[in-house]
Amino acid sequence: MRIIIKEKCDEFCLLVEDGRKIYDIVMPALKEGVVIELDFEGITIFSSPFFHSAIGDTLEHISYDDFNRLVKIQNLNDSGKNLLKRVIEDSKKYYTDDSYRYALDSALKSLSEEQ
Repeated sequence: MRIIIKEKCDEFCLLVEDGRKIYDIVMPALKEGVVIELDFEGITIFSSPFFHSAIGDTLEHISYDDFNRLVKIQNLNDSGKNLLKRVIEDSKKYYTDDSYRYALDSALKSLSEEQ
């Protein structure tokens, strides 16, 4: 399955909501073992919230090995590759390391209570 990101998110991949659009398309297919090609041609600006909601959250439901086997990234510029790599590493740790997840969730909860 090939997904042209620009058709779903215009030329900027910034918003969590846009990432969720991608997630909602890819996650059912990934659960079925379908190979997904995400084509970022024409996209020049990215944010970590977009990547977390579009791609990082898939690691809650599939293994890192399955992710690497099933998800193919095409036409992503260098800054996007670097950001995506960091998001995948963070998500992998979050979903596989209970103590890390607990510490991060506790810190975020504490910050939100202060405001």
